[in-house]
Amino acid sequence: MKKFATQAIHAGLEPDPTTGAVMTPVYLTSTYAQEAPGKHKGFDYSRTNHPTRQALERNLAALEEGTYGLAFGSGMAATSTVVLSLSAGDHVVCGKDVYGGTNRVFTQVFQRFGLKFSFVNAHQPAEVRGAILPETKLIWLETPSNPLLHITDISEVVEIAHKKKVQMAVDNTFATPALQNPLTLGADLVVHSTTKYLGGHSDVVGGAIVTKNEEWYQKLKFLQNAVGAIPGPLDCFLVLRGIKTLAVRMEKHCGNAQRIAEFLSHHSEVEKVYYPGLPSHPAHIVAKRQMRGFGGMLSFELKGHVDRALNMASSTKVFTLAESLGGVESLIGHPASMTHGSIPKEEREKAGLKDTLLRLSVGIEDVEDLIQDLDQAIKQSAKS
Repeated sequence: MKKFATQAIHAGLEPDPTTGAVMTPVYLTSTYAQEAPGKHKGFDYSRTNHPTRQALERNLAALEEGTYGLAFGSGMAATSTVVLSLSAGDHVVCGKDVYGGTNRVFTQVFQRFGLKFSFVNAHQPAEVRGAILPETKLIWLETPSNPLLHITDISEVVEIAHKKKVQMAVDNTFATPALQNPLTLGADLVVHSTTKYLGGHSDVVGGAIVTKNEEWYQKLKFLQNAVGAIPGPLDCFLVLRGIKTLAVRMEKHCGNAQRIAEFLSHHSEVEKVYYPGLPSHPAHIVAKRQMRGFGGMLSFELKGHVDRALNMASSTKVFTLAESLGGVESLIGHPASMTHGSIPKEEREKAGLKDTLLRLSVGIEDVEDLIQDLDQAIKQSAKS
């Protein structure tokens, strides 16, 4: 098998047979001529299948070392499609520390239709084991998690799940297939927000599911077509374009984040740093074993009151105060009021998410500029 950087650029992609175009064309069409009723060239309607989307899906499958890829209109559309494969009365075990939108759609949307959810410290496998019920059908993990960067031993939880005949999905958005391949560790499904590192340039919204299992693929392919939460052709093109530089971007993201985590961990005004690349991280050894790099995301708590954290988030000059993550530019956010604001304060605190927590999506700018920016913002926050 070719190495990852080569796969990112070439897997599933061939020059256009009509023109020889090296870049996958953007097919702006919804409709395809048929030779006879029901006889066509593999495409009949673009909600069902589309050549630009097909190229992206094949590329994603190869990068995650899966067999089947499915692209969606957003990461939440991909997440929702997995849950739509379940039925009323089914039970899901989910990590407490997950993206706020995931928690929101589970508790405020799907719970209304008779699905049940238990939220546990998924990085502690004993809690996952203890939460499994006879009606449990799915375990949902994020590792690294959002925003506390917990690391779950995927292989260990897979063993627990499969002994109980429970399926397991891993949201691999933070790590990307450049750093981690949950399917090779036994997971049944991998889910992505392609908006983030895969697209990589903050200019597209998308999602994806990858699996090795044909039964899962057929079920999800049916739902992709039936529900229709698909990406447009230009969205698919933009994600494909972004993926071509994923390997080099992730190397820079990881290097910058490591330097910043080390800087913050020694800063007198910082209470705590959450980054799996630090030897002080409780799951550093697990991360080192199952990942090929520690990623570009980190979180930290400033000393003092929440107002200081809010003031710092508004005082950076290179880091942009914004939602989302994974772009080439560095972002700073306050999870309690932004990405995780839909989770009640009591539930956030139970998960360990404090109001003083700040989250960084470390970009690929010069790391010295990023460190200087954070340092001046910390100092500025102390004055207010």
